[in-house]
Amino acid sequence: MIELETSVKNDVVEETYLKPSYRVDKRQFTEKEYNKFVTLNGVRDWSTLTWKEVGKPYEVRSFSKEKKEWESEHGSSLPVHTSWEMFNRSFHEWFVKDVPAELNESRSRFLSSALKLNMKETKSALGDHLRLHLWNYVHRIQDGVWDPRGKRALFSGLDVTKPKILFLGAAEGYEAMQLAAMYPGSEIVMVDYDPFCRDTRYKDFPETYPFLGENPSTSSYKVYYKNDFPTSYVVEDIRNLSFGKEFDIVLSVGLLEHFPDEYKPEVVEWHRKFLKPNGYMILTTPRAQVKSKIYYEVMADVMNHTYRELMTIEQMGMYLYENGVDILKHGFIKVHNGIIGKAR
Repeated sequence: MIELETSVKNDVVEETYLKPSYRVDKRQFTEKEYNKFVTLNGVRDWSTLTWKEVGKPYEVRSFSKEKKEWESEHGSSLPVHTSWEMFNRSFHEWFVKDVPAELNESRSRFLSSALKLNMKETKSALGDHLRLHLWNYVHRIQDGVWDPRGKRALFSGLDVTKPKILFLGAAEGYEAMQLAAMYPGSEIVMVDYDPFCRDTRYKDFPETYPFLGENPSTSSYKVYYKNDFPTSYVVEDIRNLSFGKEFDIVLSVGLLEHFPDEYKPEVVEWHRKFLKPNGYMILTTPRAQVKSKIYYEVMADVMNHTYRELMTIEQMGMYLYENGVDILKHGFIKVHNGIIGKAR
């Protein structure tokens, strides 16, 4: 564990340090950091934007070896459900890695194979080592996947009290738990159609991971943990859900970009159909930036089992605005776009 910064604010210890597989970060942004990492509400009037101006998203075309081997063996396209099962298992393997230990092991394997002049093994070991370094930097050093401070900035300012939250395509459920910490008394319903997400990704999410949120009794900060949030996890296809318009917040993270344009109106409708009147839709997608394009190339075997796009915030907002969403707040943080809206 490497201690990086500690201070006390509103009776909460603000600190950040590294665990073997992730970073803990209970700090608030300084003004300098906020201006560096958070850019909000850059579009004044969504009705004036056109697709000619914003262009179309960047489609990621480098796919995992697992996907290509399956399609070669079966002579057909990988089914969507199977692709998500592959992705969830592959991605989870990286979330639970002891990264420092595996970096040492991969370095040793690279040096050993290089000394033996085994070029094939050396190339494989070097690739593994580079991917570990990239994952370590993006997820563990920069905390770009969970990004608690950035997502607290994006999720702030909602007019809700003890909200009921629906998380579509929930995976391990991180963002719903962050919202529940920010809006105490929340009830969470997570949905994913791969049981692995409920039984492994969510189950294995560390119970000691701290979520910085609001303390309703003192109007200051409080640290919450996974088991503090009333949560139910439904394994089902989103299209088959029987919920009515009963949620204050409907959330998705990295969902919209997995659907070609002809399906995006349906994806937006999934959020609208479960909202209470005046409820909030919250969506995030990966940013279209050079760093992200490199990441999805280098990490293709881990990340790319299905259709995927990288978007600018303007492109993402156009999909929502044209499909009946009034955009209340929008912006981007380290590697994600984020939009909060209401049904028009």
